[in-house]
Amino acid sequence: MKYKAPRGTRDLLPDDIWKWQRVEAVFRETAGRFGYREIRVPVFEETELFARGIGDSTDIVRKEMYSFQDKKGRSLTLRPEGTAGVVRAYVEHNMGRGARVTKLRYFAPMFRYERPQAGRYREFWQWGLEAIGSPNPTIDAEIIHFSVKFHESLGLAGAEARINSAGCPNCTPAYNELLKKELGPRLDEFCADCQVRFERNPRRMFDCKNETCHGILATAPSILGSLCDECREHFDAVQRLLGEMSVRFSVDESQARGLDYYTKTIFEIHHAGLGAQSALCGGGRYDNLVEELGGAPTPACGVSGGVDRLVAALEGEGAFPEGAPGPDLYVVSVGEAAEPKKASIAAALRGTLAVDADYQGRSMKAQMKEAGKVGARYVLIVGEDELARGVAVLRNMETGDQEEVAIDDAPAQVAAKLGGTGER
Repeated sequence: MKYKAPRGTRDLLPDDIWKWQRVEAVFRETAGRFGYREIRVPVFEETELFARGIGDSTDIVRKEMYSFQDKKGRSLTLRPEGTAGVVRAYVEHNMGRGARVTKLRYFAPMFRYERPQAGRYREFWQWGLEAIGSPNPTIDAEIIHFSVKFHESLGLAGAEARINSAGCPNCTPAYNELLKKELGPRLDEFCADCQVRFERNPRRMFDCKNETCHGILATAPSILGSLCDECREHFDAVQRLLGEMSVRFSVDESQARGLDYYTKTIFEIHHAGLGAQSALCGGGRYDNLVEELGGAPTPACGVSGGVDRLVAALEGEGAFPEGAPGPDLYVVSVGEAAEPKKASIAAALRGTLAVDADYQGRSMKAQMKEAGKVGARYVLIVGEDELARGVAVLRNMETGDQEEVAIDDAPAQVAAKLGGTGER
């Protein structure tokens, strides 16, 4: 029997995983400079957390969640997004005590049952930031700035923010009624899903990917005309701040996020290199979610992005020209007598250098070929002839230059040359 990874999942193999590691390293460094600390929450949570937090009218809750019952009959769900679990942890552990603004980051796998396609999987990796505890529009602008800066740091020049407002509970009831009034006469032209959304939450119709629906919605009224004074002032302030921070942005009145918890600012970061599906990440403010999940009324704002799509965009832009990083040193041994010395040199250097070696007793030619294949910077050759003369040969694989080093002092000399310590 041949087993395969389940549909919509994939194995990240060593030849590719370094790209994910590169993205995570830049994410951690950039988020750290903005003051965001890491949090890790469970892979599964109570189903009700997502139904209540994300919204039972969303496609995620209605169609895409991986839910199951445990042995005591409790309904649990693999997390389909990161914010609800982070907010649950914030409330459970009273992380906002002392009226502090809590700034958190995560980089983790998520799970949604949806049709697999390019850059979209049923198990996918997501990065995210959450800033909980401040209503200040500066937080919104900071997170948008981070989102642009992060992608630029990875090599995606030209990333652009597209912003809109989702309004608030004071604005949206009137806007929903306006949408129903404007779209109701043409309801039979919409897809079946949009007809359901029309009854439950007409704003969700803007999430539809159907081209016919998109065409009709292009004529729908913008929410910006229905904003209350507070939401209008907040949206204007975010725009002023982005201008002061020299962040490139545009107002996209058709933009809607696929989750019900958003209030006021919503945004996406786009990159033209991805074509029609150009969004790299998205987020916004969710001022009512903490209270909805059992906490005190607490404003918040966040962003998340898919790593799979991001890596695909980076590959398309040629942002990984150097290939997978190889070991600092590959130790080549020839003959049984050289094996112990190879092992001792490798052991002495592995405290500070990445060292690989042959374990199959292959010929020197085959070992040198393997050293080149794995991308080793240097090769240290230890053979019976070299042992007899008390030396080893150190070769620079890029230039071909080589020199002899004393075999007994090889760890220290190699470490000095390559930047390690040569000590166990």
